[in-house]
Amino acid sequence: MKRTTPVIPAEDIQRQKEYCAELRALNAQRPAPPLAYVDTYGCQQNEADSELLRGMLCEMGYEITDSEKGADVIVINTCAIREHAEQRVFGNVGALVHGKRKNPDQIICLCGCMAQEPHVAERLRQSYRHVDLVFSPQALWRFPEFLRRVQLRRGRVFETQPDDGAIAEGLPVRRSGKLKAWVSIMYGCNNFCSYCIVPYTRGRERSREPEIILSEIRALAEEGYKDITLLGQNVNSYGKDLEGGWDFPRLLEEAAAIPGEFLLRFMTSHPKDATEKLFDVMARCEKAAPAIHLPFQSGNTRVLAAMNRRYTREQYLAKVEALRARIPGVVLTSDVIVGFPGETVQEFEDTLSLIEQVRFDALFTFIYSPRKGTPAAELP
Repeated sequence: MKRTTPVIPAEDIQRQKEYCAELRALNAQRPAPPLAYVDTYGCQQNEADSELLRGMLCEMGYEITDSEKGADVIVINTCAIREHAEQRVFGNVGALVHGKRKNPDQIICLCGCMAQEPHVAERLRQSYRHVDLVFSPQALWRFPEFLRRVQLRRGRVFETQPDDGAIAEGLPVRRSGKLKAWVSIMYGCNNFCSYCIVPYTRGRERSREPEIILSEIRALAEEGYKDITLLGQNVNSYGKDLEGGWDFPRLLEEAAAIPGEFLLRFMTSHPKDATEKLFDVMARCEKAAPAIHLPFQSGNTRVLAAMNRRYTREQYLAKVEALRARIPGVVLTSDVIVGFPGETVQEFEDTLSLIEQVRFDALFTFIYSPRKGTPAAELP
């Protein structure tokens, strides 16, 4: 199958496994197994990334702990979607200096979306000198290499250069439970909503091969997982970098055909790409949960255009109507931003009227947060 997204060569993944084995041998010489703590902020994709980080740490001979107290390695997996999340991370990372003073050999790592923001990386470099390792989401697969460099005391490591990203397969995973599982089907985003930092921090859209995804779901079903969520910044863009006629509705239908007793969920769906074909698949596949997260962000068409959402109020309402016609009891959740630059009182009232008309089952509501480097941050 031809594709436009690069894939990390198998020999490069093997090299990371060799670094894991080397560190495991070093850690085996300790009187007791060293402890590692992974703290996660933000979205479900970050949760899935943290399961990969824990998997690699286990391969390196660390035991996973649920607290930073006594941990030999601390990994902070960050979120950059709002200023409040960033400030909370800075506060918590700053507090780690006390533990570092008590244990100078402790290794503190920061990764995730904040690490890809140039001003954040520079602030960490200058003002948080107790942080040993900073790396971007696109470089996650190289974590063993980076940790090895720090552990062998070759100075602080910053791997935050711009990177559109690639697909890395074959990484170990340590899942947080036995009933629910995350399965990333794609990474990155091409939408460039004017308020959103994600395309700048997570790179361009890149899809995993369908056979690999379906094999992972099949294994999870055989292991007894009952609730499987397919993840992507915009799952409805799945397959655009693949040949062979793959799109998200086809992937969902193929996944639902896998034997076993389990439910399939997915997030997040961009309204501009949520099609009636997807709604039809959801309606006829028993394993597809009758639920969808469909962020509308604003109920006013002018504000939506300023947000670069590429649909109108009327188009969003039409999609909701088409969805409910096929799945009358569908659970519909959404995101909304208030106070976007230039939003008037009447435009805010349009958002309220859309909420009253749709009657969502749940809403995630946010005050607009300026993100440095995005077009909206420059608006009055």
